[in-house]
Amino acid sequence: MPLRPSRISFRPLLLAAFVLVGGLLGGTALRAVVILDRLMAQSTAASATALELTASAQTLAERTLDMERAARQSLILNDPVLRRRFEEESGRAQAALDRLSDQGLAQRHARRWAAQLEVVSELMRGPPETALDREREAAQRFREFDSVNSGIAREVHSLINARNKALRERLDASRSRLMQQVVLAIALAALLAAGLGIWLARPFKRLERAIAGLGQNRLEEPIDIQGPADVRRLSQQLEWLRLRLTELDADKARFLRHVSHELKTPLAALREGVSLLEEGVTGELNARQREVARILQHNAAVLQERIEALLRFNAAAFEARQLQRRPTDLLALLHEQVEAQRLQWQARELSVEVEGEPVTAPVDPDKLGTALANLLANAIRFAPLGSTVRLRLSRADGRTRIDIQDQGAGIAPADRERVFEPFYRGERQPADAAAGTGIGLSIVNEYIAAHGGRIELLDDSPAGAHFRIELPHA
Repeated sequence: MPLRPSRISFRPLLLAAFVLVGGLLGGTALRAVVILDRLMAQSTAASATALELTASAQTLAERTLDMERAARQSLILNDPVLRRRFEEESGRAQAALDRLSDQGLAQRHARRWAAQLEVVSELMRGPPETALDREREAAQRFREFDSVNSGIAREVHSLINARNKALRERLDASRSRLMQQVVLAIALAALLAAGLGIWLARPFKRLERAIAGLGQNRLEEPIDIQGPADVRRLSQQLEWLRLRLTELDADKARFLRHVSHELKTPLAALREGVSLLEEGVTGELNARQREVARILQHNAAVLQERIEALLRFNAAAFEARQLQRRPTDLLALLHEQVEAQRLQWQARELSVEVEGEPVTAPVDPDKLGTALANLLANAIRFAPLGSTVRLRLSRADGRTRIDIQDQGAGIAPADRERVFEPFYRGERQPADAAAGTGIGLSIVNEYIAAHGGRIELLDDSPAGAHFRIELPHA
């Protein structure tokens, strides 16, 4: 039955993958050992056969010499002992010839040798008075024996060479087949390892994307990752975390709406009441009473502005999770934001410079444009009259950089760590500008983080503030 990844943990699957790949390579190695052993056995057998053939051919030649010596002496001396010795030597020679025939010697050589032996044996029989003639005839036959033995030796040498050649060819063919099998096994093991690795790593890539989505506050996508049991359990825990974060985020938004509503209603009544007091509906106010009414009206307006800023920040944090990415020319986006605030920086007699080469990146141009607009407005607000604001676009280390630098008073050292906190305003505020709400840089930080980038305040400028945005470049 097929495995069900949802019921099996990652460890047994990984172990099975290693066993499968190891078994394939181990089986190939074992087969290679078996083939090498078989080839070694064949080589050993071929060597033994070659030695046996050589020894048999040498024995045949030696026994032929002994036969000649015994035969001629027997004919000359008419000695029965020498005759028996001839017969014994001829038997040993015949045995050597039979071994050669069994090992593949051509039958024609065996027949020629047997024919010569038969002639010599016939010469050994006869009357004593013809012994000398028969001895001379036997000597002639034994010279022909030498020719036959030389032919047998050459045939044995050729036979050994042919068998060695055939063995080399088998060795080459076996080595070639073994090499092909090893290469095929390695390729199959690599493909199997890659396939198993991709199949086993796929759930982890999905887990990584799910965790990145939670980190970027993309809570609208359900997390349901199929895979081994432990990955499945982790997926369920991440889904629980997503739902919990969604609830917390909804609770936060609901809390902000309720607080804002509960504050705005009495605040509106308070401002209406103060307006009635200032208009003298309840009677004329003296100078001190009008001053108190003016202070109340001012603080009520400030409080209302803070409430509206809180709502804007909450809306920006929500919108940061809903990016609409598309390929965008960042240099053109910078020029667009500079042109949109032309009246503001011209009113302060500023010079705004945009530097860099065109860079196209998949971003949400509206939200990134809002972040750039906030940084540019901040730089215009803090820049001295007649100074220069610089925007520079560049690429470094696979990331896109956007630098915004002014020549104002800069950020106080005590404020640098908290500059991106919501509603935090530093101690160095321009005297000729209205007080800010402290949420502009917080919104910038939300939008940049939603793009997977970061914004930081650099400490490399002798005058003014230097903000750097880094975005992942695609």
